[in-house]
Amino acid sequence: MAPKQLRIGTRASQLALWQANWVKSELEKRYPGMAVELVKIKTMGDKILDVPLAQVGGKGLFVKEIEEAMLRGDIDIAVHSMKDVPTEFPEGLGLYCITEREDPRDAVISRGVKFADLPKGARIGTSALRRQAQLLKVRPDLEMVIIRGNVETRLRKLEEDKLDAVILAAAGLKRLGYTDKVAEYLDTDLSIPAIGQGALGIECRLDDEEITSTIAFFNHPDTSHAVRAERALLWRCEGGCQVPIAAHGTVNGGELFLTGFVASVDGKQSVRGTISGPVEQCEKLGITLAEQLLKDGAHAILAEVYQREVSRDKEIPV
Repeated sequence: MAPKQLRIGTRASQLALWQANWVKSELEKRYPGMAVELVKIKTMGDKILDVPLAQVGGKGLFVKEIEEAMLRGDIDIAVHSMKDVPTEFPEGLGLYCITEREDPRDAVISRGVKFADLPKGARIGTSALRRQAQLLKVRPDLEMVIIRGNVETRLRKLEEDKLDAVILAAAGLKRLGYTDKVAEYLDTDLSIPAIGQGALGIECRLDDEEITSTIAFFNHPDTSHAVRAERALLWRCEGGCQVPIAAHGTVNGGELFLTGFVASVDGKQSVRGTISGPVEQCEKLGITLAEQLLKDGAHAILAEVYQREVSRDKEIPV
């Protein structure tokens, strides 16, 4: 039986609130009479806006405070953008559902100019080293400008910072109704998305059977298998938002197809690979591809980025 009341922890940005409100409305439709409350929580990533994420360091910049509230019992579930969720969780917490994915691509916001037609030396705003590395690999002439803030803030920076274009996740733009500003959606062959981009994750206390049974309907199997494979690759590479690692999985008829990419920040060094197999082996496929990337040169790239050795020998917690 579903609880009469349920509290959702969320960040307070417009996009985070859209996502949490969507979960709220789906719960209320499925369980008429349930009182669903949004609890807004400010995370470290929300507080530090004048420093690039790569310099802030650490993992879980957008989820730690929310998880602490869950451990205290202040909230029952948390709604996250999957690309913000670390691959490891505090004891007792974990992802229980991954929702159906929205458009996973990156989008170009410009003055109507497509990526290939941007002038030589164009100034491009982005919040992700992953995007920076991939776009510089194709267009080393570009000047990358790291921008922070919510979707609305980054859109404004096109004019405020006199940029030629900004690159944002298509999913957030579509959810917030900004598709009219998109000049082009970048093919995933050109800009492989962030791990989990476009999908939402619902985190909870895993031993709370009342809550887990209540939210189970949100899980989308194909998206879950694809994202779990991407996260396994990220986990094996010890990646976070400060590292140029990308992966994108798709599922077709029980077969999972996964592409992975690791690069130096300037895009001059990179390694890319693909793998496929049964969806039931999603985590194994992600780790296998990561191992291949590390063998093919990603280990040296990451060692330079991390300034330490990359090693894993314990079971993956995804």
